[in-house]
Amino acid sequence: MPTPEHTAARVGKVTRLRTGAAPRVLELCSGCGGLSLGLKTAGFELTAHIETDVVAAESYALNFASKDSGKAWERARDMVKCSPAELVEELELTGPTDAAFDILAAGLPCQAFARIGRSKLRQITGDDDAYRNDPRAALYRRFLEYISETQPLAIIIENVPDILNFGGHNVPEEICATLASMGYRAAYTILNAAYHGVPQIRERLFLVAIADTMGVDPVFPEATHHLALPRGYESSRSVALKHVSDESPYFRPVHRPPPELTAAITVEEALGDLPAINEHLKTPAEIRRRRLTDSLPYRKGAAPSTYGKAMRAWNGFATDGSCDAHLVRLTPRDFPIFRNMNHGADYPQARALAEKMLAEEMNRRGIDEGNIGSPGHLELRDSIVPPYDPAKFPNKWWKMEAGKPSRTLTAHIGKDTYSHIHYDSVQSRTISVREAARLQSFPDGFRFAGRMNAAFRQIGNAVPPLLGLAVAAAVKMQVDKAVAALPECVSTMDGQVAA
Repeated sequence: MPTPEHTAARVGKVTRLRTGAAPRVLELCSGCGGLSLGLKTAGFELTAHIETDVVAAESYALNFASKDSGKAWERARDMVKCSPAELVEELELTGPTDAAFDILAAGLPCQAFARIGRSKLRQITGDDDAYRNDPRAALYRRFLEYISETQPLAIIIENVPDILNFGGHNVPEEICATLASMGYRAAYTILNAAYHGVPQIRERLFLVAIADTMGVDPVFPEATHHLALPRGYESSRSVALKHVSDESPYFRPVHRPPPELTAAITVEEALGDLPAINEHLKTPAEIRRRRLTDSLPYRKGAAPSTYGKAMRAWNGFATDGSCDAHLVRLTPRDFPIFRNMNHGADYPQARALAEKMLAEEMNRRGIDEGNIGSPGHLELRDSIVPPYDPAKFPNKWWKMEAGKPSRTLTAHIGKDTYSHIHYDSVQSRTISVREAARLQSFPDGFRFAGRMNAAFRQIGNAVPPLLGLAVAAAVKMQVDKAVAALPECVSTMDGQVAA
């Protein structure tokens, strides 16, 4: 249970909020700020953040820093090495550490929890249990220390669903039980971004906790959009939920939106008004000279969808006639494959198509089977057929379907955007940085620091801002409800503490 000092700190925050002040947020592992954008839009005050990635921290400052906080917010920090007290002192925040923040949020690193991340760790280390020893897997315990030192009124944690089945251990259940012993009402569930207006099928675990002092239970946002999930997402969810007990006091059933809701946003609705990028087909030097900060006008004659209008007009990030970040990967060998792939096709189909194109070109040049393996044949093959084994890379490529939401964007898109090939065959390319940002629901005025690869990585790592907004708005509603309902004296187990 919280000590009298902890209770007094929480009650002091309620007193402050009674004056109409906005709840102050500290976000750990903030990345470039997807969740922070949702929190800010919901009415929270971004007071501080911690992010180890230098470029992501720079992006965060580009979009959220004031004149006073700019340099401090650009600085990358390690949540393990930086204590809350040191952060408060460095940012010159007033008052003691346990009075500085009302909300504590975190998108804790997911690499050790995600099954795909565990596989990569095994490949790198040769150790089947490497993911268990990954220091990132223990960061949630450091997060609990931050809670103890800052005594927030509300807590938000985001991660991959696989954190529910971390080698058979349900980590969110452990976190909730610990929070209950610290005087919080906690709950967790899985939310899908597509159900909340994001043009992407993205399952994520969210944990929300609210201090007992507030007298309200955590709630999760109701779905606003409907989508029948592809089978693969349902099966992945089932694996993640394998170790969630039916008797858990903390787990909330996964929402299944009714079909009468608005249909999920499609990739065509998300991307249709963005500039067409064709330079790589005729003048590749032009696109090679383009910088991430260079702007292009929106596509002439392509009226934006309701979603597109929202991405152009997001408060504080509105654009006027143009936007930036129109960089794409350039591998000329693959442009004809992109053009001729069927929508929804993966790498095995792309490889078969390339083999067919090779056979046709060999026939055109008069290269028969007797020349297979010759230097000329091998050179021709390398210029047409990608080298990846279809058995090892079944999902390496994917051509988006215009009338459906996108597949999940991951941080790996920073190294390989072939997971998202543009649905427009005329453009014959993978998605641009701005298109990836649109699919993640970043507004067009949101800026990304660094080069193309770093920008892609930041986007893939981020919490979709619209999903973050949905969760933040639900938390804000509960906090406002509690502040309005609490009496001038808040009752505790140890007696009355003046509010």
